[in-house]
Order: sequence, then C-alpha cells, then structure tokens
Amino acid sequence: MSDYSFSIEMDVRDYECDLQGIVNHARYLHYFEHARHQMLLDLGMDFADLTARGVFLVVFRVEADYRVPLKSGDRFVVRSWLERMSKLRFVVNQEILRQPDGASCVKAKIIATSISREGRPIFVPEIFELMEKNAI
Repeated sequence: MSDYSFSIEMDVRDYECDLQGIVNHARYLHYFEHARHQMLLDLGMDFADLTARGVFLVVFRVEADYRVPLKSGDRFVVRSWLERMSKLRFVVNQEILRQPDGASCVKAKIIATSISREGRPIFVPEIFELMEKNAI
C-alpha cells in the first residue's frame, strides 16, 4: 500500500511567486485546499452538497514545514491522506513534491472538523465512514 490515498498534479503560475522568484508561503495553503476538495470529490463526497445541507468542513489548525521552494513554471504533485483524530476531528496529511525530481517542498498537517450553521461542532457519520475506509 502507498503512504497516501490521493494525489493531484499542478503547475506554479507566475503570479504566485514573490519578489524572490519563489512561491509565496501562503500559496501552498491554496494548493493544499484545492487538493483536499478534489480528494473529497474523488472519494465520493461533494463539498458543495455538504455546505447546502448546513454542514461546514472547517480547518482550525495548520502545521506546515517548508523545505524546498517552488518556482514559476515548476510542476508539482500534492499527495494527501486522511487520519481520524477523534469523533469530531480529522487530519488531512499533505505533502507537495516537486516534479520530476520528487523533492519534498512542504509537508502539512491540516486538522479539521465539521460544524453546523450555528457554528457548533457536529458529528457527520458519512465523513467518518469515509475516514474509516480511506485512512492510511
């Protein structure tokens, strides 16, 4: 078994770079978010449908270790895998690897939960069924 359950390839665009010519640190969070949404779709969970039902998946903690910067035109892969933390919390572990050399650029641990329209944490059975089936 591989050490991730989902991956997506992406490209760095010029406007994502700062004056030093490297990807700005905040842009990596955008890459991770896009990959998480795509992973949920790939696993059969529609983020927009959850929202319409009043279930909001929210990030409340991000731990990121920046290692090797990406530059304009670089191609990279975002790898993601799920981990159940508790009944109400889950972790999406993510890593960005530069292509074609496979250099690890950023590793992140995204801790999230689901909340109701009222802002209270709620247990959503299908989310944790997904965790059980797809956690590494």
